[in-house]
Amino acid sequence: MIRIGILGAAKIAPPAIIEPARRRTDCRVVAVAARDAGRAAAYAAEHDIQHVADSYDALIARNDIDLIYNALPPNRHADLSIAALKAGKAVLCEKPFAMNAGEAAAMQQAAEETGRPLVEAFHYRFHPAFLHALGHVRSGHVGKILSMEADFSVAIPYRPGELRHTLETGGGALMDLGCYCIHMVRTMAGTEPSVASAECHCDRPGVDISTHARLVFPGDVTASVMTSMSETVTRRMQLHVEGTKGSLTFNNPIHPHRGHKIILQQHGQPDRTETIPGEITYDHQLAHMVDVLAGRAEPLTGGADAVANMRVIDAIYGSAGLQPRGSQPVS
Repeated sequence: MIRIGILGAAKIAPPAIIEPARRRTDCRVVAVAARDAGRAAAYAAEHDIQHVADSYDALIARNDIDLIYNALPPNRHADLSIAALKAGKAVLCEKPFAMNAGEAAAMQQAAEETGRPLVEAFHYRFHPAFLHALGHVRSGHVGKILSMEADFSVAIPYRPGELRHTLETGGGALMDLGCYCIHMVRTMAGTEPSVASAECHCDRPGVDISTHARLVFPGDVTASVMTSMSETVTRRMQLHVEGTKGSLTFNNPIHPHRGHKIILQQHGQPDRTETIPGEITYDHQLAHMVDVLAGRAEPLTGGADAVANMRVIDAIYGSAGLQPRGSQPVS
């Protein structure tokens, strides 16, 4: 039985870990901790979690937890994930992995030194639909990649206290949404890019409400990454890969269980539109975490992959004239 503790009384935790664990017989959420003890108690009661820890450190120190799910904002990913690893726990850490690449590298080092798994919660990456699309590209069905486009945009209106609009906690469209786009094109390319250009639109100092970046991979492969959380934006989730032999378009790669299409166009052949059976992305994510803990699989995310993703995020911000998260003086 894998016993899970949750850092943060977060909205993401029920779909991402609580409900998937309930659908399994080998996992159980046993404890939660939040910044406010009353909120943690109410959260535990609502979600039928047996134990409430007095603090984040108290949760990490519990001897009845095997896996920590870090659902906190990015500014608490590095310190608490490292503490959990040093306490002998495995960690599933929400995206984006850290505030910046330096923090991500420290997290990777802690995982290597402790020998405990540290996985980044890019839930889409574990779904059979994405694995199928990736298989098309890596099998050469579209030929050599020439260019890619990735867009993840969804309205996240500003309100006081909204973490995704707060610089100090790691807010911004690129951090919250665009990190997926970067991860998708990096995974498809199988190599690391440089940033050719980037533009961020900020409606509050330092917090990008939209970002557009152009990346260049080895072999003159280009990628356009677009993301927006403007309250007027139309929801868009799409990945397009153009190659010498055809193209692949993946509609809704982030939540394929809610409906998706993979459109494969190969020169001289009829177009193919595919939908791939699968469970909820978070179920596949937890299944992968279980396999990693059992020694049946190597982590698909986290480690060097997570550090590389944060390096691209840092470089995009730098190219757009902004500082990486966590490097700004706190007022």
